[in-house]
Amino acid sequence: MNTFEKRSIGIGAAQRIIEAAFREADSLGIKVAVTVVDESGGLKAFGRQDGAALINTRSSQSKAHTAVGFGLPTRAWYPMIKDDPAVLHGVVGALDVVIFGGGVPLKVDGHLVGAVGVGGGSHEQDHQVAEAATRAIEGAPA
Repeated sequence: MNTFEKRSIGIGAAQRIIEAAFREADSLGIKVAVTVVDESGGLKAFGRQDGAALINTRSSQSKAHTAVGFGLPTRAWYPMIKDDPAVLHGVVGALDVVIFGGGVPLKVDGHLVGAVGVGGGSHEQDHQVAEAATRAIEGAPA
């Protein structure tokens, strides 16, 4: 076969994710940047709340790319690699891999359709915001 089918996050779902992330960030009293990427890591949607630091833009993008690239939440990485200095200090920096909270893959019906990355709070807060944002697409068409 010369082709294959793949699923991707739709723009409507990506926008709902950003809106949900902003609501959760507001409930925590933080200002965030949110990046949504498709299954290939291409930018689908982005938003930065008024008052969120500019550096959070890059942070949210790196977290989204890490989450979609591996299909795992970014916070899953540190416990897996903390005892391997070559990976921890070499590969992580060279590949712009994020190993703390804030990036979460987006899955619909078991298919990886994209990822969300959040930057602006602590890594725990960023993960909480990203997880809350993923609930915006649960049970809804991508």
